[in-house]
Amino acid sequence: MAIACTTTLLEGNPQQSEVTEAPLIPRHILFGNPQKASPKLSPNGKILAYLAPDDRDVLNVWVRDLNNPAEQDRKVTSDEKRGIRSFLWQYDNDHILYVQDKDGDENWHLFQTRLSTLETKDLTPFQGVTVGILSYDPHFPNEMLVQINKRDPTLFDVYRLNLQTGKIDLDTENPGAVFDWSADNQLQVRLSQSYNAEGHTIIRVRKGPEEAWHDWMDIDPTDKASIVEFTPDNQNLYMLTNQGTNTIQLFQVNLDTKEKKLIAEDPKYDISEVDVNPMTYALEAVGIDREKHEWIVLDSSLKGDYDFLNQKFNSSIYILSSDLANQQWIIGVQSDQHPTRFYLYNRSDKKLDYLFTTLPALEKYPLSAMEPVSYQARDGMGLHGYLTLPSGKKSAPGPAILFVHGGPWARDSWGLSPIVQWLANRGYAVMQINFRGSTGYGKTYLNSGNREWGEKMHTDLIDGKEWLVKQGIADPNKVAIMGGSYGGYAVLAGLTMTPEEFCCGVDIVGPSNLITLLQTFPPYWAPIMSEMELRVGKLETEQEFLKSRSPLFKADKIVKPLLIGHGANDPRVKQAESDQIVHAMREKNIPVEYLLFMDEGHGFARPQNKAIFYAAVEDFLSKYLGGRREPPKPEEDWKPLMR
Repeated sequence: MAIACTTTLLEGNPQQSEVTEAPLIPRHILFGNPQKASPKLSPNGKILAYLAPDDRDVLNVWVRDLNNPAEQDRKVTSDEKRGIRSFLWQYDNDHILYVQDKDGDENWHLFQTRLSTLETKDLTPFQGVTVGILSYDPHFPNEMLVQINKRDPTLFDVYRLNLQTGKIDLDTENPGAVFDWSADNQLQVRLSQSYNAEGHTIIRVRKGPEEAWHDWMDIDPTDKASIVEFTPDNQNLYMLTNQGTNTIQLFQVNLDTKEKKLIAEDPKYDISEVDVNPMTYALEAVGIDREKHEWIVLDSSLKGDYDFLNQKFNSSIYILSSDLANQQWIIGVQSDQHPTRFYLYNRSDKKLDYLFTTLPALEKYPLSAMEPVSYQARDGMGLHGYLTLPSGKKSAPGPAILFVHGGPWARDSWGLSPIVQWLANRGYAVMQINFRGSTGYGKTYLNSGNREWGEKMHTDLIDGKEWLVKQGIADPNKVAIMGGSYGGYAVLAGLTMTPEEFCCGVDIVGPSNLITLLQTFPPYWAPIMSEMELRVGKLETEQEFLKSRSPLFKADKIVKPLLIGHGANDPRVKQAESDQIVHAMREKNIPVEYLLFMDEGHGFARPQNKAIFYAAVEDFLSKYLGGRREPPKPEEDWKPLMR
């Protein structure tokens, strides 16, 4: 349930800032590498792979022989700097596949490591391009479909990759404007999606690789549609769409007749994910981010397992991995007040074996609850979000931070957030607002954010601040704004367009000029620019409109302290977005703190850089909000990175 008026927070003297304090959580625990993370079972269920730091504190893939518990876990990959963040098993049980870029440039390469020899190969050794995995099927264990923008930097063609020999051949050439492909259960490319000049999504279908494409479905710009999977007979599609509805629902759609059969829905929230059995292509469950993440079980044979796990943990659970026999599962148990815990679950006897937690050092510290909240915007629209109160027993009102999510077509969800817990531990109430334009709450909620950058999307944040004040949680003179990507834009908008609302701001990789933002997106974003024009504004014809929504041109209005962090290799929000507003401020003798990381991109991945950045942020917030701080260590000196 959403939090109502929290009068119980007002115990004691409102002028007294602090009654008791929770133990200070060291930053290195919250922002360092996890001890272990992302466990995955091999297809045969005999080996567990996971991410863990090596002796250089770089995340790599490690493996554990589940049949020989006495045998020591071993590292199998050898990334030397940035760390591996995701991987998957090859279906031969002897190879790990992962993608890696260089210093955050997002030009991803696909690597293959053989467990028996530890040999690693770059399967896509092409310079200045990026690869994405399109489809990999256990029935075709030696082949994979990947998409690469090698022929044309603005378009992704589909290639067929032989995982045994490394041979890669063009499979399907992009005719222009295709931004998404789908393959059937024979590993044949059958569907494509592209935007037309009016911003409609055009889904095209072909019966086979030698057949012609034909238009199949036209999706209005205000609607969404995504292909989940082909049915086992390849005659129908499982599709997520809100066409004709408000929320995204799961349908089965006939490829010939377009007849739609509803499979799963929620009247208020979008379906966010669908689990499909990789061997049988049967639907298993759908996930929905309500106030907390929940599942609707579609396969009756799995209902007993979900019931058992829900009763056992009484928390949000995720099936992260399984063997191909679907008898062993890796379970992730999520909470807002402890790190994710992982278990190996055997379905045959409902046996649970604890594996590990991501941050065991965090387990001994008391963490703050993240509570769902709702309030009304000034125009009457109902808005949703999450509130995390400071650790320890606090009097109120006190300092608070609006922590704004990126995207902006994304949302904050319930669970453990290291940044949120860090801020709460330092004495700040943290408000995460799913402002209009956020996903998950239906298309009316999403589309109400169209063309509202710096306007209603921003006043939703201001209204959230006022809600905090009215609840007696926040001191109106001690509310900061902080966020990354779009959240960084929201910080700059807050300090330029409403210069007296916030006492300070922390902008992480945020755009300052919507014109240059749209002009400098990666070339492979070209096919989706029509959606950007729908939701932000038209670059060619509306530059004055975009200028009016750009903080850069109001930089002289800034009167409150600002700290900016950026990665020099950011391909989405270029370094120039921070450079230009810093330059504009300094030309007017307006102080600003600016940290530039030369080996980062859109956000900070290396733990060394995160340690430096968050030490600087903690010092900044303590100075202007009065919260607690942990003195920076010598290796966390941010002054050499100041621009």
